[in-house]
Amino acid sequence: MSSNAQQTNGNGNPHATPRTRTLGNKLVGPGHPVYVTGEIGINHNGDLDNAFALIDAAAEAGCDAVKFQKRTPEICTPRDQWDLERDTPWGRMTYIDYRHRVEFGEDDYRAISEHCAERGIDWFASPWDEEAVAFLEKFDVPAHKVASASLTDDDLLRALRATGRTIILSTGMSTPKQIRHAVEVLGSENIVLCHATSTYPAKAEELNLRVIHTLQDEFPNVPIGYSGHETGLQTTLAAVALGAVFVERHITLDRAMWGSDQAASVEPQGLQRLVRDIRTIEESLGDGVKKVYDSELAPMRKLRRVKGVVAEEAETAQNREPVTV
Repeated sequence: MSSNAQQTNGNGNPHATPRTRTLGNKLVGPGHPVYVTGEIGINHNGDLDNAFALIDAAAEAGCDAVKFQKRTPEICTPRDQWDLERDTPWGRMTYIDYRHRVEFGEDDYRAISEHCAERGIDWFASPWDEEAVAFLEKFDVPAHKVASASLTDDDLLRALRATGRTIILSTGMSTPKQIRHAVEVLGSENIVLCHATSTYPAKAEELNLRVIHTLQDEFPNVPIGYSGHETGLQTTLAAVALGAVFVERHITLDRAMWGSDQAASVEPQGLQRLVRDIRTIEESLGDGVKKVYDSELAPMRKLRRVKGVVAEEAETAQNREPVTV
């Protein structure tokens, strides 16, 4: 069990507010920098060198973490699909063999963990079954992620809650009633809730970013984030402007690579722009208190012909009273 479970307020930090969570050595929530995660998923195509290159791209872009997916193929693959054959970059093979081909084992994740440590970036994963939870608990990950597809798996949610780690819950393909139930099973005191639309790629008209505000209202003590599967960067930036404190986007070395998630992923240059623009947006949002800035005084003296009925001596900055609007 992680040390997060030992904290006094259940969110990993005894000094954190109810809407703040701890991921590694960083706080996630209002008033803190947006936590940006590059979702590698299975875009590595089972190649450790690809995983390292994606980790490097995320670190160089300024991401806080990368995320993988961990499955036990025999549990997560329906039995009637095991023997179905499909074409892959490694030749024609059964579906169960393909699922094994794109899974990393313990030695691989040891190498991934070491590489992330060298690059100064955290990593965690979405376990799709209880055995995968036990596997990931061999590592000191800062959190676990619940994929939208797993939101209705109560046994998995209970296993994740028992780890004591921060849980990030995506809400794609889920009704409000299902989301409320999942939050009840996980407990609201140690989760981050992410709005998501589970289409790959998702259409702009189906992103419904105002759900971020809906979740903020429904779960006032839970940090609300955004897991995007759209193409382009604009709508993810809009999610930050709407208050998302955690952002996740799939990343790829090349959108033309083989794999179902590649087309909805962000390439390294785009990832750099995304993180850069997120930092600009969070800086520009400010504190909501209207004031006259020192930089405005000279233009005001030059351009304002009439001071107005209420002259607040704006020329003397220290005598100004902030006005909340």
